[in-house]
Amino acid sequence: MNTVIWLLPALPLLGFLLLAFLGAQLNRTTVACIGIGSVSLAAILGLYLAINFISAAPASGYISQTLWNWMQVGSFKAGITLHYDALSLVFVFVITFVGALIHIYSAEFMGHDESFARFFAYLNLFVCSMLILVLADNLVLMYLGWEGVGLCSYLLIGFWYKNSKNGIAAQKAFIITRIGDTALAIGMFLLFKELGSLIITDISQHASEKLTKGSSNANLIALLLLGGAVGKSAQLPLQTWLPDAMAGPSPVSALIHAATMVTAGIYLIARMHAIFELSPIGMHVVAIVGAATLLIAATSALAQQDIKRVLAYSTISQLGYMFLALGVGAWWAAIFHFMIHAFFKALLFLGAGTVIEAQHHEHNMLNMGGLKNKLPTVFKTFVIGSAALAALPLVSAGFYSKDAIIWYSLTAQNGSPLLWLVAIIGSFITALYTCRMVVLTFFGTSKTELSYLPGPKMHIPLVVLAFLSVVGGFIELPHNFGHVTLFSHLVENVLPATQQKIDPSEFLFQLIAAGVCLSGIFLGWKLYNGSREKIVNLESGGVFKFFLNGWYFDALYKILFQQPYYFMARINKNDVIDKLNGAIVFTSNWLSNQLASSQTGSMRWYIMGIIAGAIMILTLQLVL
Repeated sequence: MNTVIWLLPALPLLGFLLLAFLGAQLNRTTVACIGIGSVSLAAILGLYLAINFISAAPASGYISQTLWNWMQVGSFKAGITLHYDALSLVFVFVITFVGALIHIYSAEFMGHDESFARFFAYLNLFVCSMLILVLADNLVLMYLGWEGVGLCSYLLIGFWYKNSKNGIAAQKAFIITRIGDTALAIGMFLLFKELGSLIITDISQHASEKLTKGSSNANLIALLLLGGAVGKSAQLPLQTWLPDAMAGPSPVSALIHAATMVTAGIYLIARMHAIFELSPIGMHVVAIVGAATLLIAATSALAQQDIKRVLAYSTISQLGYMFLALGVGAWWAAIFHFMIHAFFKALLFLGAGTVIEAQHHEHNMLNMGGLKNKLPTVFKTFVIGSAALAALPLVSAGFYSKDAIIWYSLTAQNGSPLLWLVAIIGSFITALYTCRMVVLTFFGTSKTELSYLPGPKMHIPLVVLAFLSVVGGFIELPHNFGHVTLFSHLVENVLPATQQKIDPSEFLFQLIAAGVCLSGIFLGWKLYNGSREKIVNLESGGVFKFFLNGWYFDALYKILFQQPYYFMARINKNDVIDKLNGAIVFTSNWLSNQLASSQTGSMRWYIMGIIAGAIMILTLQLVL
């Protein structure tokens, strides 16, 4: 089984190479077959590996495959070595399976785009980079995949580069995430200095021997790793790039939010749990960042009018829940919610893309409505995804994954009543803005005539993801719901067990969480199931404007960072170095002009020049 692990990233990489070099010569059917087939084969292989791993897990708990030694300098070494364990299994399944569904959807969604082959080439490279990230045996190889997904996000967010706004959004994503990448790189240097290795298994086994719990070095490394995770996963204070990333095509948004890119931060913290467990400060900061982010992003989603921006802020908020779970030590709950979130968020983005495509590329929900009968399959699947996002009690997978986080935010070792309160308020707001999104999009009177009806390539992924958004939650049930623990049992050898305070009132808190969710849905229906004029008046206040602008973080960063940078650049525009460079340019231009002036086109001047030159050369020879 370990001899085929390398095929997981190799298959989409092969697809990328074929499409990059031969795509212009291939017809669209062949391009789609290569793009979809490479990722689908990886998904089938991933399922095969998962089944074999679960049925006959190795004694070590993981499978390793070394392809070649990449670099070795002194005591430092890093190989192209792949590491497959239960945590990798979950991520590989999500990346390949959800990625394959997004590829299938893209074949129809992007069918008339002039850069069809380029789009699938980028998607394949995106999947390949994410697979390298989660299969890497060492942090150097992981960093290669880490930067790979950053590059692909830049290429895909700015895919329609002829619109300058898309290019600006891609640059913004690339630059802001570089801040986190720099922190991660520094953390890796410090890790090697303290532990003498960047191999993940070595770090997990020997971190507690070489780092003292609560020491300044342990805290600093944990916070630097958190910096990397915050950048990639768009958490406070580096969350501002993700809403603008909606400039890319809808399948790109689905891939970034569900299977790649933003989930890299969750993977990093979970994979480096041995370091974070040695840093109580780091764990508390992770929880606080998650709690603050989920609340800020949820309120921002409540005021958005662009359906994709609602989902973008929703992703930031749900990632905040995952950070909260990681921070309180509910490791498996964070990864469980990651998987369920991938199902329903991919479904919602693909559904939103279908709605936008069907309505002449209309994004504003206030200009939508009346679609539940015109797009019945999209409506039904979108409602299922929305139910999972809102954590509708008992029937949605999102209820079981998010309820675990809310419960552990109170009862886990690092949990507290304040964190629980933030989580429960966020749950209410999530249910409210989710209901608002569904009502504005599908109910009421029709505002725009349909220009396109989706075909089976767009419907099939929606139905599959809707199915998973319901049944996915039943692989992990609370103690008082039958205590099904298939998921937590799967990852128990990789992630630490959650240290929980004993609390017999779990059922009461579950009722509170369910009641909060249903109250949010009820309020959303009451507020938004009416005339558009009433809704516009409702949302015309200053508070909604504040939320609409994402708490004005972009404006704040412009004042704190952009404007001072531009000011210093203007001052520095004509410094000594610039004057020296200017002098060189001036001299070069003057000499060029002098030389050009000698090119008169007159034969006698050229002959005279040749004779004068010959005389000078002969004179020098005689003198010397």
